[in-house]
Amino acid sequence: MARSQISTGQSSPGFAASSDARAELAAGLRQSQPRISPKFFYDALGSKLFEAICQLDEYYPTRTEAAIFAAHGEEIAETAGTGSVLIDLGAGNCAKAESLFGVLYPRQYVPVDISVEFLTDAVEKLRTKHPTLPMHPIGMDFTENFALPAGIGQNRRLFFYPGSSIGNFSPLQATRFLGRLRAAGDDSAILIGVDLVKDANVLEAAYDDALGVTAAFNLNALRHLNRLLRSDFNVRDWRHVALFNHEQSRIEMHLEARRDVSVRWPGGGQDFAAGTRIHTENSYKYTTSRFIELLKAAGFGNAVCWTDAASQFLVCYAQAI
Repeated sequence: MARSQISTGQSSPGFAASSDARAELAAGLRQSQPRISPKFFYDALGSKLFEAICQLDEYYPTRTEAAIFAAHGEEIAETAGTGSVLIDLGAGNCAKAESLFGVLYPRQYVPVDISVEFLTDAVEKLRTKHPTLPMHPIGMDFTENFALPAGIGQNRRLFFYPGSSIGNFSPLQATRFLGRLRAAGDDSAILIGVDLVKDANVLEAAYDDALGVTAAFNLNALRHLNRLLRSDFNVRDWRHVALFNHEQSRIEMHLEARRDVSVRWPGGGQDFAAGTRIHTENSYKYTTSRFIELLKAAGFGNAVCWTDAASQFLVCYAQAI
């Protein structure tokens, strides 16, 4: 699962109310394989549900990545250096970046998230704890366009993209996305979390937990759509499905119609036969060598990587080349 993306100099509702978003949603729902982007998971409730997922026994990525940072923080700091502009992509509650403040000593912190309300609350709390650290929160959908506003330091930008969110892109999309980050500056670098290939049972349990929190997270996307698109999805008509696609090396999440369903919104609508699936997320899993190749293709080299003892998760630092 991913955390996708506040600076406009003013209060902003984010991408949510835009005509572009409504058009994207409508077009996705009308495809022969209906789909919605995982960025639409993240309204205020979706962000809180994702926080809960990260506490689940089945969801290993968060605690495994945190353990890597705890065990190798000093080494990561020696490799990455200190005093960078730390740009936290999909910052959420900012906790992951904050855990590294004491070793990276950033000169500016730039949390970026699509859920503006959630990020605003998180940054307000963070400022009380770190009053001397300049913070510049930005609300944007950075998966579509990436343009930092004035006021963000130009030199020694360190992009921080933890939590395996890079897996939500296909390998080609990931290469293009990382290439856009690389274009932000010749002395930029990236510190990124990557989920590694492992047993399918472990993967599927992480995305379909016994408590049903991930199911609620997935279904909440329909509730969010109803607000954005003014549609009339009934959450009870759908069920959560998670599976590992071996051929594509990815977890897939879907919402499957329990019965024939007719959904309407202003200016359109769509009928879904029982069993139809709306594809809501992919999460690609990598080997270490394959991901280093992807970084190189995007313009990042000299990669240094750290993993846990069980080789479940990977953290990589790489420099613009």
